[in-house]
Amino acid sequence: MLEEIAIENLGVIRSARVSLARGLTVITGETGAGKTMVLTGLGLLMGGKADPGAVRPGARGAVVEGRWHVVGRNGVVERVEDAGGTVDDDGTVVVLRTVAAEGRSRAHLGGRGVPQGVLAEIADELATVHGQADQLRLRTPSKQREALDAFAGPGHLATLDAYRAAWAERAALQAEIDDLTARAVERAREAELLRLGLAEIERVDPRPGEDAELQALVARLGNVEALRVAAAEAHDALAGESDEVASAVEQLTRARRALEAAAHDDPGLAELAGRIAEAGYLVADAATELSAYVDDLQADPAGLETAHARLAQLTALTRSYGETVDDVLRWASDAGLRLLDLDDGGERLRGMAQRTAELDDDLARLSGDLTVGRTSAGQRLSTAVTAELAGLAMGGARLEVNVAPAEPGPWGADQVTFSLLPHPGASARPLGKGASGGELSRVMLALEVALATAAVQGAVGAEPTLPTFVFDEVDAGVGGRAAVEVGRRLALLAHSTQVIVVTHLAQVAAFADTHLVVTKSAGDSGTVTGVHEVTDDARVRELARMLSGQDDSENARRHARELLESSTVGR
Repeated sequence: MLEEIAIENLGVIRSARVSLARGLTVITGETGAGKTMVLTGLGLLMGGKADPGAVRPGARGAVVEGRWHVVGRNGVVERVEDAGGTVDDDGTVVVLRTVAAEGRSRAHLGGRGVPQGVLAEIADELATVHGQADQLRLRTPSKQREALDAFAGPGHLATLDAYRAAWAERAALQAEIDDLTARAVERAREAELLRLGLAEIERVDPRPGEDAELQALVARLGNVEALRVAAAEAHDALAGESDEVASAVEQLTRARRALEAAAHDDPGLAELAGRIAEAGYLVADAATELSAYVDDLQADPAGLETAHARLAQLTALTRSYGETVDDVLRWASDAGLRLLDLDDGGERLRGMAQRTAELDDDLARLSGDLTVGRTSAGQRLSTAVTAELAGLAMGGARLEVNVAPAEPGPWGADQVTFSLLPHPGASARPLGKGASGGELSRVMLALEVALATAAVQGAVGAEPTLPTFVFDEVDAGVGGRAAVEVGRRLALLAHSTQVIVVTHLAQVAAFADTHLVVTKSAGDSGTVTGVHEVTDDARVRELARMLSGQDDSENARRHARELLESSTVGR
């Protein structure tokens, strides 16, 4: 619901702020006063094209701000949040549009700058504008189908949801089947390569860390003599048999004995003697191990050749499947799992084909139910709208709802078309192609009343989710009793949602819950237009002006009071 709209420097409006309420709001005023600018501002809030020529002369730019109540309108709330905007705690969101005199336009949604197209995306959720120059909401077959589905009621909508879920699952399955089928040769080639690699690894049968062990063994066997010389020299230095140079063991023994001999004079020397003794034991052990190492170290040409051959086998694996043997073993594990997945492709295809067949059966059944539901709802909608048209000076006109077979899609297998027979004997023509602007507005009014009534009946206790309806020139070409019926039906529609009407007829304006008047006056800065609400005597004077052109005519005022009384009684 539109709670407030503020306009600055748009056309003849220098500054105006209008609070709007639920129910029927009419906007009246003299021709040329600027009523159109109110709708132009609303159009900007709904993502309409900005016209720099609409900026008030002398102003740098125009600004239009609207506050919408969007609680329960989840699609709008989600889009606002997706755009980075915020919805107030009380469920309102601010939409702002600025138009510079030089032509630039900016849009803001929930406090965040957005492209103009974002406002257009949520426009249908916020308001529906009916006017002779507007693209009507129910003109396209897709919108007509959606309207008919809503009119059919909650049970039909539940069937539609089930159909759409089955259609989505069917489409996803078919995409996966197509992918598996198209990649069958590629998958077979991949599986064969995996099998060859696994067979090669199985033939070599590497052990974890084996390559590192072999590299150490090759280094040892390939340098036996150098290792022997180094170990022998180290042994001689630690416990050598030469009489010319004392071994490390002997030197340590001599040092220990010297300290022990003097330890009775200083306990600290005794501690050092113990540490030297420990070092002597370690050196002696190392000398013994070096002696055994030299004795065991022998050349092994055959072992070296075997190690080189095995290492060559492992190197061939690491070139293809990893840098180390451990990498190769991990590749083999992953390849085994992937091979299982590839080999399971045929079984998966069979399972998916079976599920696809089940979904096809479900879709055929649900599609038939949708067709039955739309056909029945079409008949009821035709009857309801035709009855409404009779009271809108279109006696003999009839709305036909045709449900024809169509290529199956996400919404079923039906093509829905609304056609209008303007009078008996005329040919039915698609809605919007055979009626005048005024007739078309009245047809749309009849449709909206029927749809809104059905929506309220199908959602008792729930918050209405219908958008704000705006009618411009809906009363064109009518008068007298037909004008009263137009007002009555607008009031009926307003029972369930917010309706805003620009009208020239007092018979329509009399039914309003809120009556706004657009006035203009000459000032120092030029013509200025203002918007204000009229009540009581002020409203009677405005209705009198609309009836006779004279707000001070007592007869016109008396007629205005009668209109107000009859509109209240007749609702």
